[in-house]
Formats: sequence, structure tokens, C-alpha cells
Amino acid sequence: MTTVELPSDPAEAPPQVDNLDALESEAIHIFREVAGEFDRPVILFSGGKDSTVLVHLALKAFWPAPVPFPLLHVDTGHNFPEVLAFRDELAERHDLRLVVASVQDYIDDGRLQERPDGTRNPLQTTPLLDGISDNRFDAVFGGGRRDEERARAKERIFSLRNAFGQWDPRRQRPELWNLYNGKHRPGEHVRVFPLSNWTELDIWRYIQREKIELPEIYYAHRREVYLRDGMWLTSGPWGGPREGEVPASKMVRYRTVGDGSCTGAVESEAYTVDDVIAEVAASRLTERGATRADDRLSEAAMEDRKREGYF
Repeated sequence: MTTVELPSDPAEAPPQVDNLDALESEAIHIFREVAGEFDRPVILFSGGKDSTVLVHLALKAFWPAPVPFPLLHVDTGHNFPEVLAFRDELAERHDLRLVVASVQDYIDDGRLQERPDGTRNPLQTTPLLDGISDNRFDAVFGGGRRDEERARAKERIFSLRNAFGQWDPRRQRPELWNLYNGKHRPGEHVRVFPLSNWTELDIWRYIQREKIELPEIYYAHRREVYLRDGMWLTSGPWGGPREGEVPASKMVRYRTVGDGSCTGAVESEAYTVDDVIAEVAASRLTERGATRADDRLSEAAMEDRKREGYF
């Protein structure tokens, strides 16, 4: 039997790898793998915290050269103005090309119809797939994390999508020893998730360490909101409040951002990154479980949308 002798002197022990350093290194490795393996990658960018961290990692992965791919945003027309302003400012600051696929354009010309409930999140799929097809993107980076939702926990880092943009969990490929298989047929593409192994708390600790700027609605501010199905929503171009929903002025912040008709705020006194980290560490609900009404439509709501081509 072979025995392994441990070093008696603590100074001889191997250095401990910081968790954030390990996650950052993995993500940068993924960005570089995609850049070397694919012809036309793109980063999905909404102006939210996860996609902002993605852009930050891409900048580090290729520095001092520019990021070699553009940004793609599927704009529902129901986005928060603060987030859109941040999106445009970040793209301009880093000289990144921003491609916008507009749900409103599809509604205006009849290719899509408004839903009775007013939410546009499920309407993003067609503009997303058309944006990928029209620009011939073959690898699409997304900020999905496995801790967010059960369907996303099933996803590989390299997720093959067929010629219709659909996800088939039976076609998942093994990813052993950080080896990623990007092989795909003409017309197919691969969704890539460098943040798969991150948690919400990791994201915020990384934002703190790297001093990453975010839209102001991620921090506590006073806003007029109304209660619907246990979530604090705000009025906007998407409508509301309905009859019987009484607006109230509260200190809130957003844990995630997206379509304003289905993205709720949480009551909060977290004005700084440190405050947010303490709040997230104490939470027992993911940000999607706590603040996204579209995920409450059914237990398989996210997986159903992913099978159709959504992220």
C-alpha cells in the first residue's frame, strides 16, 4: 500500500486557490476556447449583473486586445430605462458593437402578438433566434447559472442547439476534464455559459472585488410599487396596477432585471455592495424564484421555453 506523506511545515503546503480566482480562470478559459474554436461568437447582454460580469470577464480574457465579438440584446420594449441607459453606456465605453433585436418591431409588423397577461418575456424567443440566424452567430454566450433554476442546472457549459434553436437535454455532451465539444452542423449553434458554476453570492463578491459598476436599481432606492401574487411590481409601459392593487412607496431593489411586467423588486435596505452581499448570503430563495413571475407559470416553465429556443 502506497502512503503519501504530508508536509510537516505549513510553509511547504501547496497554496490555496481562492474560489473567485478559480471561477474567473475557468470563465476566461471558456472565452478563449470559444474564440479559438468558433467563427462568429456573440455575447448576450441585457445590462443585468450577470451579463455585465460576462463582459468584464471577456475584457480580461483578451486584454489588451479588444473583445473579438459583439453584444446582442433582445429588447422586449418593457425594460427598465435605467438598465437600457447602462447598456448603451457600457457598450460605448468599451467600443463594443451592440446588436439589438426588438420584440416591439415584431409586434408592430404582426410577426408576434401581445399576450393577454402583458408579459413579453416568452416573446423573446423568435427575435433571439432570428438575430442569431441573420448574423450567422455560431456560439452565443449567456449569463445563465446552475443555481438559478432547475432547468438551468441541467445545462452543460457548451449547450448544442439544433437548426431551429431548440434545446434537447438528450443531446447533452459529457464535459470531462474541462474539455468542451463545440462540434455542430451547419445551421446549428452552441450556447455557452461561462458562469455555470457561479452562485449569486459569487457574482456579488466578484462585483465587489473587481469594483464592477451596475445599474442603480440593483441597490436600495425608493419606488412606487404594488403587490401582485406576492411580488412587488412597478408600473410602466407594460401597464398596472390593476383594479384592487394599491400602489405604495417602498424602499426596494432588484435582484435580477428583465421584462418589467414580470420582474419583481424585493424590500431592501441594501444601499452598497457590502449590504447586498449580506442580504444575499441570508436569502434562501434564488433571485429568479423570488422575483420572476414568468417562472411561476408552471414547474417546467423555464425548461419549456428552453426547448423552444429561449435561454
